[in-house]
Amino acid sequence: MNPYLMVPRTPSQQLLRITVLGLWHLGSVTAACCARHFDVTGLDFDQSVVNGLAIGKAPILEPGLNDLLATGLAKSSLRFTTDAKAACANADVLWLTYDTPVNDHDESDVAFVLDRLRRALSHLRGGALVLISSQLPVGTCAALEREFPQFRFACSPENLRLGRALDAFEKAERVIVGIRTDAKRALLEQLFKPFTPQVLFMRTESAEMVKHALNSFLAVSITFINEIARLCEHTGADAKEVSAGLKSDIRIGPKAYLGPGGPFAGGTLARDVVSLTKIAQAKGETIDLIPAIKRSNDLHRGWAFRKLQSRLGDLGGKTIAVLGLVYTPNTDTLRRSAAVELCQQLLAAGARVQAFDPALNSLPPELVAITLTADIAKALQQADAAVICTEWPQFRDANWVAILPLLRRPLIVDANGFLERQIGQLPNLEFVSVGRQHRA
Repeated sequence: MNPYLMVPRTPSQQLLRITVLGLWHLGSVTAACCARHFDVTGLDFDQSVVNGLAIGKAPILEPGLNDLLATGLAKSSLRFTTDAKAACANADVLWLTYDTPVNDHDESDVAFVLDRLRRALSHLRGGALVLISSQLPVGTCAALEREFPQFRFACSPENLRLGRALDAFEKAERVIVGIRTDAKRALLEQLFKPFTPQVLFMRTESAEMVKHALNSFLAVSITFINEIARLCEHTGADAKEVSAGLKSDIRIGPKAYLGPGGPFAGGTLARDVVSLTKIAQAKGETIDLIPAIKRSNDLHRGWAFRKLQSRLGDLGGKTIAVLGLVYTPNTDTLRRSAAVELCQQLLAAGARVQAFDPALNSLPPELVAITLTADIAKALQQADAAVICTEWPQFRDANWVAILPLLRRPLIVDANGFLERQIGQLPNLEFVSVGRQHRA
């Protein structure tokens, strides 16, 4: 089979030729969105990923992505391949978009990404622009400039939102771009013009640090309000009211990441917290706040489990309904999901787990101990408690008055208070959320 699944470029298409390297979530979104405006070749060394994309099937659930891929393929502005030589030979821009792997300790596998970049660079023509959006440590561009002086390097930190990635890419409020000189500035302005009214240029190291700092700032905001929230649970204060008070201060603002609830999960924020911690260690710089973010969040990860223990005692032999398993709504990603982690804690404690998620029809072999049900009602059937983990709209739309009696005990643990308006005030229900004292 010929791995280069492409068709010739037509004269009507714009001259800017982009090769997108790495075609999981970030890369498939980048390729599909850019194909609206430019000539795009998607490159990945995983044949199965390329085969799926070549027929308009993304490797990950993202609303609207398959349709957008099909549009690009139909108008011949988009193609996919595993052949680095053919993909890179005439590229104006090689855009690195691998989702950097993260291990269970939130440490990035940088070597995985750089190995694949080097394989592509060996086929790229001199003077081409290499744009890095994969999450890599500050200093990566400088190191690559020394290793490959024949290319120009730039950094634009990714800005995706799982489940809302197309809007985040195509309607960005601003894009950060780090460059060493102005030699490729006009090309970068052309590249980003369809997607944002503002390109903020800075030196490459600053752009790399922006990503570390931004994710760490969001992470510290989440851990801060969750620590306040746990104190609220003991004092009679309501953490959501406290959050509203904080956001009313102009120095903080209404969009601040100060919603009391579950921990941050998925690896994205934690990866940059760990990266900055390691940079400080490597440079001999003592920092206290940033390493504390992860310690605090790791403690908060056990909040739902502790609440179940406090209400039910020994969880051995108990049945717990878990609603939502994927990392966030509108995806099918289980990797680093806080819900999966809770299920594993419950199973280790001897509990039985009945779970429902509208995005899942089956579970991977390592999660076979979880009973995956066909709907919410079956998950609640004879359960001693239910935990709301993923905020699917279907859960808000459910007929809770009809299905709550299926529970053996009327106990709902809902860290974010997602169902507060629907069921929080129902009589004879214990509704437990982060940041407030609870009535039985």
